[in-house]
Amino acid sequence: MKFIIVRAGSARLFSEFGCQNARLGDVIVLAANTLCGAEPEGWVTTTTVYLDRDYVIDQVFWQHAAKFKDRLDASSFLETNYAEPAQIVRIGEDRAGLLMPWLDELAALSIDGLFAEHFYRAQALLSAVLDVIVPYLAITGQRVTSTQRSTVVPSAPQHRVFRPLRPEARRVADLFAAEMDRHWSVPELADAVHLSPSQLRRVFTDAFGKSPIAYLTMLRAERMAHLLKATDSPISIIAASVGWGDPDFAARQFRRSVGVSPSEYRRISRKAPLPLHPE
Repeated sequence: MKFIIVRAGSARLFSEFGCQNARLGDVIVLAANTLCGAEPEGWVTTTTVYLDRDYVIDQVFWQHAAKFKDRLDASSFLETNYAEPAQIVRIGEDRAGLLMPWLDELAALSIDGLFAEHFYRAQALLSAVLDVIVPYLAITGQRVTSTQRSTVVPSAPQHRVFRPLRPEARRVADLFAAEMDRHWSVPELADAVHLSPSQLRRVFTDAFGKSPIAYLTMLRAERMAHLLKATDSPISIIAASVGWGDPDFAARQFRRSVGVSPSEYRRISRKAPLPLHPE
């Protein structure tokens, strides 16, 4: 997960929350494997805090220990109550000001890698930062949008300490990368890695935080964004090249992933640098 704290300036953001402005007093919260682009409005300064999901689950477990029997209960609680993959948290300038010295010290401790002797100080600083931000996170309590839970769940990065990535999940991701424009189906992918469709969905979502098809959609949107910015090819040709033969369907999927239409993205990206990558 990422917490991007805006320290000064402002930017226009594009993600699954649509197109929104972020400025001092705002925190952008992104689950792993979530597309997000930004166009600075003049300039913007941010500090980013990265959190591994296994670490977050441990924090949730101890925070609500009286509710849970084991760590799996904490994982389910996290997925149910904090299911939005992308949101902008408005904490206000005064609260953001409280974070600045803590963030500066965290950054200083992290420059050369976080050494064991600094662990407790870094933990204290991070806890202070989260104490300010977390109460303002949007709580869902249930699945309320099609992008939540089984398709886009806050998830650990690809390389994790506590649990190795299943080879079947890695194989499916490699298949997507090699033939992004192919019309893949879950049964076909399941046959390729010798799992049942339900097993594949579970294994892949556990590894990447998205169902296989939602992950493929993210890859296609990311590739389409790059081609819109780097080439003058018609949008329909670009859409077909990434596997979306229907331009209208492509536009809907792109807007859902990026927050703006392909034509609007092309217009904006030609004006200023607009990085777009899964977080």
